[in-house]
Amino acid sequence: MRHSSPKLSYGYTKMNIARGGYRVFSANSSAACTELAQKITERLGVELGKSVVYQESNSETRVDVKESVRGQDIFIIQTIPRDVNTAVMELLVMAYALKTSCAKNIIGVIPYFPYSKQCKMRKRGSIVCKLLASMLAKAGLTHIITMDLHQKEIQGFFNFPVDNLRASPFLIQYIQEEIPNYRNAVIVAKSPSAAKRAQSYAERLRLGLAVIHGEAHHSESDMADGRHSPPLSRAITGHTGLELPLMMAKEKPPISVVGDVGGRIAIIVDDIIDDVEDFVAAAEILKERGAYKIYVMATHGLLSAEAPRLIEESAIDEVVVTNTVPHEVQKLQCPKIKTVDVSMILAEAIRRIHNGESMAYLFRNIAMDD
Repeated sequence: MRHSSPKLSYGYTKMNIARGGYRVFSANSSAACTELAQKITERLGVELGKSVVYQESNSETRVDVKESVRGQDIFIIQTIPRDVNTAVMELLVMAYALKTSCAKNIIGVIPYFPYSKQCKMRKRGSIVCKLLASMLAKAGLTHIITMDLHQKEIQGFFNFPVDNLRASPFLIQYIQEEIPNYRNAVIVAKSPSAAKRAQSYAERLRLGLAVIHGEAHHSESDMADGRHSPPLSRAITGHTGLELPLMMAKEKPPISVVGDVGGRIAIIVDDIIDDVEDFVAAAEILKERGAYKIYVMATHGLLSAEAPRLIEESAIDEVVVTNTVPHEVQKLQCPKIKTVDVSMILAEAIRRIHNGESMAYLFRNIAMDD
């Protein structure tokens, strides 16, 4: 009697996968950071690559790859914990170790791309995101899979392919299945800059849209993208012959809500939830305007500092984030935090890239503004 090999995810057998020549590694050995990598490999039907990543007594990062990678496609999964700089070094050192071990292609699976907020010049600062892109290329990466970049233009910083996946289908599914009476909800943008994202959710769910306008304090300086060169304090001798028109300073109005939220469920959507003060302030305004339940949906739940305590004490009823960033400790501190698993789309992206298949299926109905 002929015995067939056991079927695994996506219809592949273990023999097919072994012959295909790819390995999946985690760039961090801690349990919290390998959780997503374990879920992805389970969906692919492969074992996580054998490697050891650790810190020396002097805090230097050391990586030991325990199996041959010669001529294979290597996928490095790196989730970013609170110690961002250590995670970046782990990724760089592992990529370089695989490069010098003659891996054919090295693909970084970085669901939350660090330093993505530092993608614009601010006074005499630097565009750190561009620096990181150059470092990853130099270390040996040939491709990156990420999710919901803070600005889509970041893809232009790289000189190799970048697949910017979207978490919105999973969050929209959560709204439809887990929020009772979601048809009575309104999608809220906590600032005008988040209006496009909120509009995308509202149109897909066939719901109304509200935008919170004005701020109690400036989260970013109005002069953040200015150039003070030469400095204003420098004495200018002689007449320059130029009389430039004076730019009037911005004055933001008091916080107001554009749109009706009275007697409705308010769902605030954004890409990152880190310092939660803005979300807490938005929830209070929405509560004052008559919203009877408030949800916050975001792709990346960094939840730094006192975020769990502030959420627990706020008018927010539930915060829903994906597992692109480890946040199990924060969930223990605040039961309002819920997690949506996105390992399915990351696993499918890995499978398609290795097999040379089109990625278009993963971007169905994704518009330019999404």
